[in-house]
Amino acid sequence: MDFSLAPITERVRAAAADQTPLRIRGGGTKDFHGLALHGEVLDTRVLRGIVSYEPSELVVTVRAGTPLAELEAALAEQGQCLPFEPPHFAKPPSGAATVGGMVAAGLSGPARASVGAVRDYLLGVTLLNGKAELLTFGGQVMKNVAGYDVARLMAGAWGTLGLLTEVSLKVLPVAPGEATLRFEGINQADALRKLHAWGGQPLPLDASCWVQDEGAGTLYVRLRGAVAAVEAACKTMGGTRMDNATVAADWTACREQTLPWFTDRATRPDHALWRLSVPATAPVLALPGGVQPLVEWHGALRWVQGPESAGDALREAARAVGGSASLFVAAEANKPGASGAFDLQSKALEQIHARLKHSFDPAGIFNPGRMARAW
Repeated sequence: MDFSLAPITERVRAAAADQTPLRIRGGGTKDFHGLALHGEVLDTRVLRGIVSYEPSELVVTVRAGTPLAELEAALAEQGQCLPFEPPHFAKPPSGAATVGGMVAAGLSGPARASVGAVRDYLLGVTLLNGKAELLTFGGQVMKNVAGYDVARLMAGAWGTLGLLTEVSLKVLPVAPGEATLRFEGINQADALRKLHAWGGQPLPLDASCWVQDEGAGTLYVRLRGAVAAVEAACKTMGGTRMDNATVAADWTACREQTLPWFTDRATRPDHALWRLSVPATAPVLALPGGVQPLVEWHGALRWVQGPESAGDALREAARAVGGSASLFVAAEANKPGASGAFDLQSKALEQIHARLKHSFDPAGIFNPGRMARAW
């Protein structure tokens, strides 16, 4: 019997009966994101610990309240990792990011375009639904033919469908070869052309970042894979090879949004951080004010700093190339977070999401208003 889960189950049952909103919270490191934070806090960190780990099978099952850093350390001891590089966004003395929060947020780091997202490594979940029923979906294998792949619905659901108690994840060995190449004095258009050309070649591309600083653009490309493949790519791609130990901190800063490009927003309190998700082959976007974005994911992710009033123009620029734009961090720290996080472009999709919410949480007690104002 899981004694730590019993009080949580009873609290969910009581909340459903009284229709009391509950705010599911792990470390709270991503509280800045989402429409609103409503309800009594239901802390998941009591659900902690690695349940099982089979390095030879590349599978780990971990309780949702486990600190993400604790899981990553256990994997590193075995030469393995979460290849999608989930961001922590932890700022001491605040709480540490949790595994459940990682899945609920569904956010991935610099390598996402090459290795996949959180949902692609999610094998199974156990959760409490809005009726306080403990449900298990998926398992510990990649091939799941037992009906719908419900487990992956939880990735990026922001706790609106249920309270995660355990998750099973596929992990991968750390790549034996790694190198970062720097290309200085390159504008955004030329950087995108290079990335598009490399994307059509058998190169071990892993991550990329283009940023403009004081009028000069610089492109960083990280390679990971077999040692021979990485070394061959370094010889053909050009650029300046950087020291791995030195540049590792920069890639972490990119993942955690602590690069100077991100932190400079503090000097412009009226500016928000916008997230534009577009096809990797999209050209340079016509952005309001001619601002220059920080470009990740080989061109597919473009971060933009600008006032919240620029929202309509940014959304239109993204949609013009088949993408979407959302407000990732509001201009003011005490305001609700991302008013465009759930950017549904059709009534049909909106209805599907609303029906899923009602099926899992009929009383609407879990994180109400976090993703959509209507539920």
